Amino acid sequence: MRVTIGQINTTNGDIDGNVAKVLSAIEHAKADGSDLIVFPEVCIHGYTSQDWFQDRDIITSSLDPLDRVIAATEGITAVVGTIRPNTERDGRRLFNSAAVISNGKLIGFVDKTLLPEYDVFDDPRYFEPESDPNGIVEITDRDGKPCKLGVVVCEDFWNDKTFWRERLYEKDPTDIVIERGAELIVAINASPYNKGKIGLRCEMVSHRARANRVPIVFVNLVGGNDGIIFDGASLVADAEGDIILQAAAFEEFVETVELDIRRPDARGISGDETESIRRALVLGIRDYAAKNGFRTAVLGLSGGIDSALVAALACEAMGPENVLCVMMPSPFSSEGSIKDSEALVANLGCQSRIEPISDTFEVLLRQMGLDKPTRGGESLAAENMQSRIRGVILMAISNAEGRLVLSTGNKSELAVGYCTLYGDTNGGLAVLGDVLKTEVWQIARHINAQSASFSSEAQSASFSSEAQSASFSSSKRDKSRSLNREIIPQAIIDKKPSAELAPNQFDQDSLPPYELMDPVLRMYFEQKASPAEIIAAGNDAELVYSILNKVEHPANEFKRRQLPPTLIISKNAIGVGRRRPVTHKYRRSMSEPPV
Repeated sequence: MRVTIGQINTTNGDIDGNVAKVLSAIEHAKADGSDLIVFPEVCIHGYTSQDWFQDRDIITSSLDPLDRVIAATEGITAVVGTIRPNTERDGRRLFNSAAVISNGKLIGFVDKTLLPEYDVFDDPRYFEPESDPNGIVEITDRDGKPCKLGVVVCEDFWNDKTFWRERLYEKDPTDIVIERGAELIVAINASPYNKGKIGLRCEMVSHRARANRVPIVFVNLVGGNDGIIFDGASLVADAEGDIILQAAAFEEFVETVELDIRRPDARGISGDETESIRRALVLGIRDYAAKNGFRTAVLGLSGGIDSALVAALACEAMGPENVLCVMMPSPFSSEGSIKDSEALVANLGCQSRIEPISDTFEVLLRQMGLDKPTRGGESLAAENMQSRIRGVILMAISNAEGRLVLSTGNKSELAVGYCTLYGDTNGGLAVLGDVLKTEVWQIARHINAQSASFSSEAQSASFSSEAQSASFSSSKRDKSRSLNREIIPQAIIDKKPSAELAPNQFDQDSLPPYELMDPVLRMYFEQKASPAEIIAAGNDAELVYSILNKVEHPANEFKRRQLPPTLIISKNAIGVGRRRPVTHKYRRSMSEPPV
């Protein structure tokens, strides 16, 4: 049997556009002589459509788009992620379904059984679970040979008792289809990108195929949707557990493989997590801009590492000609803040301009009766005023020129409240809001190490809503290796972090060193570790409690609530993946009993 991965990039609510991608992929599969093409979860309407799934007109018309897909399936079978109405009186009004369509006919639906409600997932808010899972669907291949498909929807595949040490659910719908004689497992997914997750999926699929001696087609969504990034990286495993078709990560992919080919395929999986994070952030910027109608972007360039990295990522995502970097020196800006920024702009080839804020700052100081800071922390109102003036300038440029404002704050700062509300926190997209400071340095060094390839891609990129997941050919990559020039100036990477809002001000005057703080934040956010667990990992107890109480302070939660959408690269991230009240009295104490 020949099977095709239909890894497409969908937009919430763009039903006509999403269906057009499905139809195009079906024609591609037909030309390849494929028997079966598989698409991602809820690819017709968009998996992250949230409360649109509760609107009555969406519910009642949910199956209408399938008519066009059904008509296109003569000579092929398609498994398509969709929603369908729950016609019973009780329960949620929709099912999250896989529609199985073959030879111009709807064969049936397989509804999702296990509905996740952790991290960014909220399935029980919208969908009714299948109470009696049985995803066996019989089809015939192009030679008329029958085949039993075992169809499962995303979470229904992720509960293998022989793979996971702990499970969230008692039922395992995939075990059920295996027990009922599935000859091929088809899993449709909308599985977001997290650090380490691409490799984990490969291991999980390979393990299950090998353990049950059954081939698996695992197809995942690709693309950015608000802050959630889907990486794709779909794959097909044969009955031996070998990966015989590996889709590229972070781009659309439609390709066909013969199930008995026995030829391992490792494309699309680099094994370099820093490279995966970089590509995820680039895709997140590109899709957020394109899907929201922005062709150009603007950001404040301070001469520091955070804004430098955002500028580099934005130029790759949107093309340097579409990125404007604004330098806004204040009385406390160092000479290097402008010099280093200009060097970066020259390397990137993007647009730039200088908008000094000193005169405006002096006027407002007099008007408000505030003293100019002579050292950090002496006059927070005056310090924050500078950041807010910069925010006004960036928003004015956005309003005047229709540019997307990219926020440049990193996760370490945002976690402990080292940011200015309505200043550096404003904007349309928080690019580094889930990237720790130490990771910012790591990505910057990685970009420079790969500068030949990156330079070629950035210079040749053309931004287009028709090419939201554009990739660059290997020939361009190879040709560019001889260029080998620095993108982010080393002076920026080596610079001691500073907000430059007061004389001789440095981050470590107010914060622990990032090298000590980030391991605590990583365990707290990504692993949901308790203070005792973080301390047991070798972190100083007083430091741990100090950091966590900063993170959980109501004032800092209030700031985070007002951030723009944040590109998510980890579990339990700031934003939709982490929910805490603003108003609370909970405080961490060193007298807590260990957990």
